[in-house]
Amino acid sequence: MSDPPKDTNAIVEGEKDGHLGATAGGGTGNGVAVGSEKKQRNYDRQEEEEKPKHANVDMSQIQLKAEDLYDKEKVDLETVEIGDVFQLLQCDENGLSQEEAERRLELFGPNKLEDKQQNAFLQFLSFMWNPLSWVMEAAALVAIVLSNGQGQPPDWQDFCGIIFLLLVNSTIGFYEERNAGNAVKALMESLAPKAKVKRNGQWSEIDSANLVPGDIIAFKIGDIVPADCRLVESVNVSIDQAALTGESLPQNKKVGDQCFSGSTCKQGEAEAVVISTGPNTFFGRAASLVGQDDDTTGHLQKILAQIGSFCLVTIGIFVVAEIFVLYAGFRFQYRRGLNAILVLLIGGIPIAMPTVLSVTLAVGATQLAKYKAIVTRITAIEELAGVTILCSDKTGTLTTNKLTIDRNTIKTYSRFSNDEVILFAAFASRTENQDAIDASVVQALGDPKKAREGIKLLDFKPFNPVDKRTEITYREEATGKLKRVTKGMTGIIIELCTRNKTEEVENQLEADVEEYAVRGLRALAVAYEEVPGDDFNAEGDGFELIGLLAIFDPPRSDTKQTIDDALALGVKVKMVTGDQLAIAKETGRRLGLGDHMYPAKVLKEGPAPGSKHANLDEMIMDADGFAGVFPEHKYEIVKRLQGLGHLCAMTGDGANDAPALSRANVGIAVEGATDAARGAADIVLTEPGLSTIVHAIRQSRVIFQRMRNYSIYACSVTIRIVVCFAVLAFTYKFDFPPFMVLVIALLNDGTIMTLSLDRVLPSNEPDAWDLAEIFSFAIAYGLYLTGSTYASSRISTVSHRD
Repeated sequence: MSDPPKDTNAIVEGEKDGHLGATAGGGTGNGVAVGSEKKQRNYDRQEEEEKPKHANVDMSQIQLKAEDLYDKEKVDLETVEIGDVFQLLQCDENGLSQEEAERRLELFGPNKLEDKQQNAFLQFLSFMWNPLSWVMEAAALVAIVLSNGQGQPPDWQDFCGIIFLLLVNSTIGFYEERNAGNAVKALMESLAPKAKVKRNGQWSEIDSANLVPGDIIAFKIGDIVPADCRLVESVNVSIDQAALTGESLPQNKKVGDQCFSGSTCKQGEAEAVVISTGPNTFFGRAASLVGQDDDTTGHLQKILAQIGSFCLVTIGIFVVAEIFVLYAGFRFQYRRGLNAILVLLIGGIPIAMPTVLSVTLAVGATQLAKYKAIVTRITAIEELAGVTILCSDKTGTLTTNKLTIDRNTIKTYSRFSNDEVILFAAFASRTENQDAIDASVVQALGDPKKAREGIKLLDFKPFNPVDKRTEITYREEATGKLKRVTKGMTGIIIELCTRNKTEEVENQLEADVEEYAVRGLRALAVAYEEVPGDDFNAEGDGFELIGLLAIFDPPRSDTKQTIDDALALGVKVKMVTGDQLAIAKETGRRLGLGDHMYPAKVLKEGPAPGSKHANLDEMIMDADGFAGVFPEHKYEIVKRLQGLGHLCAMTGDGANDAPALSRANVGIAVEGATDAARGAADIVLTEPGLSTIVHAIRQSRVIFQRMRNYSIYACSVTIRIVVCFAVLAFTYKFDFPPFMVLVIALLNDGTIMTLSLDRVLPSNEPDAWDLAEIFSFAIAYGLYLTGSTYASSRISTVSHRD
């Protein structure tokens, strides 16, 4: 896989994005245009690409197996000469034989993603393995196994009640995890089900799962590319890979270029040689990251485990004390002492805590649904309250993923105004079967009908990869004059112009293109001429350059406000995009995010020598964002931020975002996201825009305060029950039925469920569980409740005597 594009090089939009000028800055930009060769180079400088190289192996010794073919230190099938690809894969343009294809299917496996299914029963049992459950399980064992003898049956009531609560708690957790969505399954459904392949010299259609490296495949407009491949024939091919790489526009592909599995052919037709299949594809590598090193224990589960441990230690201390006092001191009989111990085990543990918290979260999820946010993992609400960093994809998330003319930066070079330049450019655009560029120009008019209003179309030349421009010849109905307009790649258009191509105009154009390039804006030049006479095929009086349009993917209308609100809530926002660095910086400036961004290569190379950053972690924390990233880079950024102790949220819409969405503490799929992104996310937005995220953060903090209050209450009840009943047993040798304690615990937790609707104020900073504070409050409040219970019982006893 090649390095991400660098912002120091301009892109030839005729190659990359149709009939556009340079998009990413760089170059000398000295403003002097001397000679056509220099003008062409400065207007339309090509991105520096790695030239194809030969494989760094002895071609005669290479073995056809995955360990050799996918070892990038030796072989990089994505970048080596196409001739080396055929040699390494031991195939030719006639395709493989059926026997050889079957042999390779055994070697490389099917061209599909592994769908590992976890054993549902073991997954269910895993929710019974935590400190809260351990005490409940211990109490159940005591009730059914140890509570025997002395003419009394086992304590079936307590046993059944405890087991019932255990099953309820585990069922809730199991249901939430199973319903969180299967991202890998969604990714698999994005792959092409069928593929056209050449076997035994004949074309046939097969299941794409049966493709192998070395197969010759064909695809055309509308087809999904079935495997990673290198083109061997290409006829005007344009590939939409935005969902995989984050690039805003379909990419033109030529012979030798790579196409990714799961991308869509938007134009043309091609033949290609398959270089990787299944988990070895770009798509497969992204899918393999989903759920990788997944901390199956969520944040809330960890907190519950710590609270459970606190209760466990508290109960343990008093159980040991009762064993010594009741048996050694008071000489209690076996069963009587066991009942007193069972009271502490059952009453001390906050049995219904997981259920109460789940109800609180479920109520919160219902409230979020009013803001068009669907929560697929309700425990994510608690984590959202503590999120300190929000990482966001750019294309389709912060921006509309819809090209637009930037009216504020239009450049004119003639007598025509900005509006007239847009109108002329719209004349030279298709009004039907539009590509992204034509659509953006026509939509800039406000009313698309104006693109053909007042003119009679005589001839139209659509964009093609050779001319790199469009052209219209028309008759102006008001005057009857013939006129011609062309728009397209800057270097091509200026070469056509003869009427106003002065050195001053050329210098200005070069400076303007340079300005656009530095800002990541896409340049589209427009020229105009009149045609003498009535023959629309006749030559005109010479084109004159009339304007330069800047095209960009604009931010969503509410994105800036959302970012400002998030910053006000103490959440730092970082952009993580597959688009170019210059475009990312420009978007960051427009949104107030800042333009302190880095290319993805720093994630591998680390800070440059002499940099202000001591290590990569410091650089990631300091950056406003990263550009040119692949799925594994997004995943790595999120993982490193988590390693620094941050709770991290990630927003995205494409399959390339799925690994990071899955890894993040809270993955948020925006409206219009792919199935893969929705499957990996914890929260799915169903309305355009990001303002819902701010509502979700505020609401999650309200829910967090309710949960914190309940946790203090639950721990204080543990203190109250174990201390109170221990004191009663030590002081009065008091006996209490264990089942009644179970009823008291359930009634306590049942009434306290009203906390799920308690009125609380959200904090202005990310919330965090301060367990030391919670335990301190719980101990103080628990001892206060114990004292008040003892005092009230004494008063009641005295008044009863009186």
